[in-house]
Amino acid sequence: MSEEKAGVEITVQQGVAVAAFTVASISTTEQVVTVARPIYDFIEENRPSKMVIDFAGLKFFSSEVLGMLLTVRTKLQSYDGKVVISAIDPQLHRVFKITNLDKIFEFFPDQKSAVEAMDRN
Repeated sequence: MSEEKAGVEITVQQGVAVAAFTVASISTTEQVVTVARPIYDFIEENRPSKMVIDFAGLKFFSSEVLGMLLTVRTKLQSYDGKVVISAIDPQLHRVFKITNLDKIFEFFPDQKSAVEAMDRN
């Protein structure tokens, strides 16, 4: 199952939902809403217990993306689900450290390792 909508592709691998950004930059409020909507809809419709947000290929994002990630985390936590982040550029990872969000999200070097770790848990 694969669905690509406006900057994000959502697939299910080994029972783990994967939302992979398909754009290099998410910088405007409109772009954030455009990538967030299909993710939120997928969560509402499928209630995944495990989700990976894959940042491979994403080179820039606005702080609003952090808000979107927190919303995704809250939605999944409401029914004991878990979200992790994969393949984030080291420069972008600094934003998580600066905001202390590196303490509440788990990070994996690539999508494959994130899916495998989630599949084991």
